Amino acid sequence: MKIEKVVLRKLKMDLKFPFQTSFGTSEGREFLITEVYGENHIGYGECVVDTKPFYSEETVQTAWHMMKDFLIPFLFQKEEILHPNEVRDIFRQVRRHNMAKSALEGAIWDLYAKEQGKPLAEVIGGEKKQISVGVSIGIQKTKEDLVEIVGKYLEQGFQKIKIKIKPGKDIEMLQAVRDQFGDIPLMADANSAYTLDDIHLFKQMDPLHLMMFEQPLAHDDIIDHAKLQEAIKTPICLDESIHSVEDARKAIELGSCKIINIKIGRVGGIAEAIKIHDLCKENQIPVWCGGMLESGIGRAHNLAITSLDNFTIPGDTAPSARYWEEDIIQPEIEMNENGEIELSAKPGLGYEINQGALERYTVSTETFLKSKLQAEK
Repeated sequence: MKIEKVVLRKLKMDLKFPFQTSFGTSEGREFLITEVYGENHIGYGECVVDTKPFYSEETVQTAWHMMKDFLIPFLFQKEEILHPNEVRDIFRQVRRHNMAKSALEGAIWDLYAKEQGKPLAEVIGGEKKQISVGVSIGIQKTKEDLVEIVGKYLEQGFQKIKIKIKPGKDIEMLQAVRDQFGDIPLMADANSAYTLDDIHLFKQMDPLHLMMFEQPLAHDDIIDHAKLQEAIKTPICLDESIHSVEDARKAIELGSCKIINIKIGRVGGIAEAIKIHDLCKENQIPVWCGGMLESGIGRAHNLAITSLDNFTIPGDTAPSARYWEEDIIQPEIEMNENGEIELSAKPGLGYEINQGALERYTVSTETFLKSKLQAEK
């Protein structure tokens, strides 16, 4: 692949419904889309940053800066990229900034798959044709509101219910769902809202037989999670603590978790996500793909990675209509009545860009030309 041009776009899209976590409430998203131009095709990626550094240290502004001033120039230094796996090494000299890296790497994977004439899922070694879908439900005002919402999503066929929790919005809320719906696949996501002082709360929630507690303790911790896992039966799933295959190795060796959530943006791209998947498979640690309120471009990348065989737990990649009045891909991502999304057999991400919607939601763009950059040097 000879990459001569990259376009960055900042988009702003309103969510259909406010989404509350322990970090706060989101009513919309500002995020970045990357376009990488090859000789015959355009590859698309999504930078799953937010405007505030609450989930991670990255923001829309920092990601734009990193791509503009470092990552894109590094790409242009290569005369030709033979395989997307090379991008991981090209960016290695930049520490962290994984979401910025992932946005460009993802676009190059899409471009590569299109040039091969194959779906991205097939190119990365995926075997599944359907992806099981779960849904993530934000923190609700009352347990009655939560029970009502869970009921609606179960009727639609979602195969896993994930409930956001925080201190004061945990045991009673989860118990209400169990009492109403019985033994449904149910998990709780704390987004780092607790400490080891709360072990007694987790022991109280143990009898609820949840699928997992996702990231209950500090965002950068693997030590205290091991202590908590030893004290409870419910599996711990690590999310924010895992940024690389090395993080995953250490967490597994320490016994910090029994499940890992792989988010492409958080770990720096598809190549690193595959490495984490393979390590977890070797160690009998099931994985699943979490969501970051992505547009259809990011969702398509998530579907592709979830096609790998150790993604055995339904992920958060819900249909487009769950979050958006209008998505920026066509057709939009849809789920069948069995709670599954059919993988597209078309090359690359498998979806066309809704150019009209993309332009409507774009608030700024910048184009980078390899020839111009070289001339300036």
